Amino acid sequence: MAKSEKIVYYGTGRRKSSVARVRLVEGSGKITINGVDIDEFFGLETLKVIVTNTTSKYDVICTVKGGGYTGQAGSIRHGIARALNEANAEYRPALKQNGFLTRDPRMKERKKYGLKKARKAPQFSKR
Repeated sequence: MAKSEKIVYYGTGRRKSSVARVRLVEGSGKITINGVDIDEFFGLETLKVIVTNTTSKYDVICTVKGGGYTGQAGSIRHGIARALNEANAEYRPALKQNGFLTRDPRMKERKKYGLKKARKAPQFSKR
């Protein structure tokens, strides 16, 4: 393998309706989302904390589609965890213990007929 070629690890993360395709490349720990730095992409510090639980040995390059900011942050975290697991199997117990490898199954509930939303019913009137 040539020196210019870097080893790349891939991971796909999902949460709610958002999907993140994550690439880990050996580097300084820079995180790029959809071609934009993480500080510009996520305005809230809490969302940055959700994503930045990784080691500083890898640069994170990811594309994310669908959902809102929180769902996107969760899907990026899930993708990073899967890629780290692929990079080094020794990370698996720590990732599993913190729940990063588990796909969050919560989804938006579908609207039912006869109701205004998934569970909200029209106002009841006796007459």
